[in-house]
Amino acid sequence: MIMTTTTAAAQAATFDEAEFQAIKADITAWVEGPGEDYADEIEATGQVPGRLLPELRDRGYLSLAAPVELGGRGIPFSRYLELMEIVSRSHASIRMLVHVINGTWRAMVPFATPEQLDEVVKPSIAGTKLVAFTLTEATAGTGQDLRTTARLEGDTWYLNGEKHLITFGVKCDYWLIAARIEGSTAKDGFVAFLMPNSGLPGAEVIDDSETMGVRGTDHAILRFTETPVPASALLGEQGDGLKVALGGFLLPSRVSVAMSAVGLAERAQQLAVEYANTRETFGKKLSSRQAIQFYLAENYADIAAARALVIEAAKAYEEDRADAGVLSSASKMVAVDMLARVTDKALQVHGGQGYWKRNKIERVYRDARAQRFEEGTNEIQKLVVGRAVVTGAVSY
Repeated sequence: MIMTTTTAAAQAATFDEAEFQAIKADITAWVEGPGEDYADEIEATGQVPGRLLPELRDRGYLSLAAPVELGGRGIPFSRYLELMEIVSRSHASIRMLVHVINGTWRAMVPFATPEQLDEVVKPSIAGTKLVAFTLTEATAGTGQDLRTTARLEGDTWYLNGEKHLITFGVKCDYWLIAARIEGSTAKDGFVAFLMPNSGLPGAEVIDDSETMGVRGTDHAILRFTETPVPASALLGEQGDGLKVALGGFLLPSRVSVAMSAVGLAERAQQLAVEYANTRETFGKKLSSRQAIQFYLAENYADIAAARALVIEAAKAYEEDRADAGVLSSASKMVAVDMLARVTDKALQVHGGQGYWKRNKIERVYRDARAQRFEEGTNEIQKLVVGRAVVTGAVSY
């Protein structure tokens, strides 16, 4: 194991760089080899093959970031993101599995009971149970603007409302779901539950997986009508719901999504360079054309700048700095805008060829668009950053 503790100082002291580099090389070889075969299969069938999750689990890719005492490899967050960067060069559905399973434990661990740790959290880290983060609603905004309600009667909660865009919501074993206590208006009026996806009365699961990109990953619409939830499913205390959803998951997850944008942009750049060095027009390689070189130069600088900000945001989170939340939003805001520019130029390098599905850049271009709204739109990130700037909450 790489880590034996969860504290940042102890992690730095016990980190095995050689072992980490071996893991990094292993993931790179898998992404460039079997990962590409999986990508082709997923695109052809529209389904993630059943053997993929067990393979990722057996290779240790689903338990990279979690603490050793919970069954993970204890890799510090900023170093884990180096691995996320590589995985993100693969198919978006592969990236999604690695990203989600390596992240949901962060929301659950601080609030879980010993029973929840044993029944849900540790199996999730091990990759034997899948937990879907369940926050987004079609009729609400973001964060604390939730319409799904929970009402406590005796030792049972009753859930009413609808969730949508729930990644893995169809096939997961548990939903990590946030709701507002019925009749509450304050920020402390939220709850979170670890609910089994096992035919609960009044729970309707609708497969909503036909998306532009990220083919193969299931997404659900969930409807709850007086759905009974035992009190034992409560994660944390009454009022902890937003802490679970926003601080526990979304803050680090936004940084991870930002690094995912960096990794996918790097893949787009790789494909553009390969094509430019192969394609000839009027007897010259595209790569000799100044216009193409400008595209590739701009992409390189764009990627490098975004990556530097993502690493800074990751270190702020590791160090529990006051600016961690702002940098989380800023890194995602910058990285996804960068990804849009890079993939557009990479597609343009391919000319009309890039528009056809037989070329990998077409899939990369489609997958890139999803990260514009994953873990909160850029408009929301700009609000977070803008408010911090005008109130003096950030310094230079």
